[in-house]
Formats: sequence, C-alpha cells, structure tokens
Amino acid sequence: MSVPENPYSEVTVDTRARQVEGTNAWYMIGLSGIPGPDNEGHTSNAGFVVTDEGVVVYDALGTPALGFEMIRRIREVTDQPIRYVIAGHYHADHIYGLQAFADHTEARIIGQRRAEDYLRGPGAESRLQQRRGVLYPWVDEDTQVIPPDELFDDEYTIELGGKTFRLLHAGPAHSPDDVIMVVEEDGVVFAGDIVFDGRIPFLGDDALDSGNWVNRLEQVEAMEPNFLIPGHGDATANARRAVRFTRDYLVKLREHMAESVEEMMSFEEAYAAMDWSEYENLPAFDQTNRSNANAVFLEMESKLF
Repeated sequence: MSVPENPYSEVTVDTRARQVEGTNAWYMIGLSGIPGPDNEGHTSNAGFVVTDEGVVVYDALGTPALGFEMIRRIREVTDQPIRYVIAGHYHADHIYGLQAFADHTEARIIGQRRAEDYLRGPGAESRLQQRRGVLYPWVDEDTQVIPPDELFDDEYTIELGGKTFRLLHAGPAHSPDDVIMVVEEDGVVFAGDIVFDGRIPFLGDDALDSGNWVNRLEQVEAMEPNFLIPGHGDATANARRAVRFTRDYLVKLREHMAESVEEMMSFEEAYAAMDWSEYENLPAFDQTNRSNANAVFLEMESKLF
C-alpha cells in the first residue's frame, strides 16, 4: 500500500486510526484545545469506512499535513481507492486537510449547499490568514481552502460496496452546513460538530439556531446508534450519553437565557446568575463558555424583540 512522499511539514502528534469493533469503520481523535503549535492543529475528529469498492472519508482534519497523514493511515488499512470525502462542515479545523485529498487522491468532495456561504464570504480568507500565523508551518502560504465538488440540500445517499451512507443536513446548528453521516448497515454515526463529548461545545461564529441544534440531537438519539463519532471528544458506544451531554448544555443555556431576557436582565447579570459548576472544570470552558452564553442570550433576545 504505497503512499507518496510527504510534501507537507512533519506531523508528530498522535494520529492513529482506531477501528469500530465489528465493522470496517475507523476514526481518528483530535486533542482537546484551541488549534496551535502544541497540537499542530489536530483538534477535531475524522474517520473513514472501507468497503469492497472503495473508501468513504468523513472530514479531513485541520491542516494539509494532517489530511496527508489521514491518507497514510487509510493506506495502512486498505489499498482500496478513496472514492468520497464528506465535508462535515466548513470550519477550518475540519477542512484544511481537504487539500491533501485533492492533491493526492481522485476522491470526490461532497458538502452541504450552505458551505457556499462560507466560501463566498470574507470569513474563509480571514480565518486562513489567522491560521497561517498560529499554525505555521503546518498551514502556510501554499495552504488553500478546497471547495466541494458536489453540493446537496437536505439529504444525499451513497451506495458503495454493500454499504449505505446517508448524509443529512443538520444545520443551522454549530454551523449553517452541518452534515451527519449515517452508515446504515453498521449503525455507526459520524455526528460532526453537533456533538461535543466531554468538552464544552463551541457554538460557532455563524447565525445560531440552538433550537434546531437541540432538535437534531434528539433526532440522532432516536436513531439509537451502535457507535457515535463526535466532532470533538471521545468516540463511544454510549451514543445516548454523548448526545445528551451536548443537548443538556444547550437546553440549560436556552432556558436560562430566555428567562433572563424576559426579566430584562443584562447579559452580565444573566451570566453571573447561572450556576456553571457542572461545566467549569471541563476542557474549553474558559475559551468558549462565555461567548456561547452571549450567543444564546442574543438569540433569545432577537426572538423576543
């Protein structure tokens, strides 16, 4: 199983691929934290499924070097061609690895149509400039944002090698273009960033619809997956617990901030009045919790006024 010589900066963080027991699904777990030199940008999860007719990849990790490392891990498992890469959503920590797949495979990149909003807006270029600063040399002047080859609206199905891959638009939630991938025969769900397990979710920089996010989490729970790979945090056979962790956090924020807005409280008053003890020792609390609360406060405010 040959892999071309690595054209990117060396990756030293742990990128091992782990197999979902009893299946040909594999996943890679990112490190908790904000992308930076210590983690080399490896903060998100990704995975792939091997079939007799080729490989389907879900997400591509946060740098071209990590994307190339993912190709190398796939080649440790199979020499089947990489046929599809599913973009779980267009945030930097999940898509910069697409460059390696575009350069070194014939894979077709599939994304949800609202990814175009990101690609056409100023955010894509400004984020790339920011990452060139904090993640050099893994993100550099040659790093590009690779668009999808094909876009879908609500649902997209891939039949390959006896497996059915069902792609569902879950946004707007964490992002406008969130995509869930369900491997029907195995009961495996790649949930992307609508599920954060064991760390504080990031509610995103986009227009937030936390109500839809909660609904989509309940939809995933109703699927009763055998195994779930979140966008961040550990993969698990206890899908209900992982989904409930994110759902309960969102519901608590929504209920408290809605009540605070109705009582005409300021955000500072609302934030100070909420009990954060359940979450304050979890990864990413200091970096994201206050901005999350503010985003939900503004969302509730916009609905009331």
